[in-house]
Amino acid sequence: MVDVICDTSPIQYLHQIQQLHILPALAGKIIVPPAVVNEINVGRLAAVDLPELSRLDWVFVQSPAGQSALPLISDLGAGESEVLMLALETPGSTVILDDMLARQMAESLELPLTGTLGLLLDAKRAGLIRQVSPLLEQLQALRFRRQPPGRVEIGK
Repeated sequence: MVDVICDTSPIQYLHQIQQLHILPALAGKIIVPPAVVNEINVGRLAAVDLPELSRLDWVFVQSPAGQSALPLISDLGAGESEVLMLALETPGSTVILDDMLARQMAESLELPLTGTLGLLLDAKRAGLIRQVSPLLEQLQALRFRRQPPGRVEIGK
């Protein structure tokens, strides 16, 4: 199983459709940078339905070693930037991102990539969920913007 470095939105959306359990079932180690922890905590304080990451024993928080690993892109959020930095520092890992600009940056850096939709498709293939379409309907109700599922299958 591959180690993954996950951004905020996949955690948020999987939690809100009660499918967060697929993440540890598909991946080896789930790493989140401090900026993602902060984004989740800020959301929780604003009463957004988000998990308490400190209670998930399968989530590992890791800071990027260097801050200059990425070209300066002001439109990337802190979570996306740290996810990409960690991925550059962690050969063989896969990034889980939904943000289009962050996905484009991951592709330009030739980083293995998937997103929430890709995770759901992987979960279906692995027999963890029966159908993807009802979950897509739930995601759309949450204003999820569909992106291509990604280039990498998690869980192999």
